[in-house]
Amino acid sequence: MIEDFYSRTAILLTEAELAHLVQHHVFIAGLGGVGSYVAEILGRVGLQRLTILDHDVVVSSNVNRQLIALHSTLGQKKAEVMANRLRDINPNVQLTVMTDFLEKEQAESVVTQGQFDFVIDCIDSIACKAELVAACLRHNIPVASSMGAGNRLDVTQVKIAKLNQTSGCALARELRGMLRKMEVKTNYPVVYSTEIPRQPLPHQPVSSEPPGRARAVNGTIAYLPALFGVMLAGYVIKKILDNQSASG
Repeated sequence: MIEDFYSRTAILLTEAELAHLVQHHVFIAGLGGVGSYVAEILGRVGLQRLTILDHDVVVSSNVNRQLIALHSTLGQKKAEVMANRLRDINPNVQLTVMTDFLEKEQAESVVTQGQFDFVIDCIDSIACKAELVAACLRHNIPVASSMGAGNRLDVTQVKIAKLNQTSGCALARELRGMLRKMEVKTNYPVVYSTEIPRQPLPHQPVSSEPPGRARAVNGTIAYLPALFGVMLAGYVIKKILDNQSASG
């Protein structure tokens, strides 16, 4: 069964490449529209060790775009739903499942104690995103981030670039500013869109947020967050393989 699981991937990769790839420990922070697809791809590639984090539960408004959002999973913790799915894909996967909100003050300890080979940031909260990325860069842990997929439709304008080379993305601009204030370099990879976004709904309370907080509600469509996630996962897989080739 395990041999069958890897058989098609093994046609594409050498035995040494596959063995090198699957032993890596990847941390996926955020399991929404983007992060759920990142986790799915890494699970199907066969990585043997994953850490996944999301504090939220599945709600009906997630169903239009999030891989783990089904009517049968409403009300369940996203991280636990994703974990069950990953174990169903690969029963031998070693999972660390984190269901608490990642406070920005915790980012440093999570990164330094996790023994991650790569971190994939799919977090919505800009403050937590900045702290997680900064912690990775300070400790020389490879990291890649998702920028804003909301209010956009055009797949041809989705790109991967260094954060300091992006344009047209308000989230990327805000993150650059925060990282520079933290005296952290901004030359790390992100997936983003150059498309001019459509307007969100005005700021209003969101049920999953702390009481009293309001934010704009972005429009989303099924394929854009999925594309961001697939591109992020593909980038990380290729980067791991390239590093193996470079090291001989």
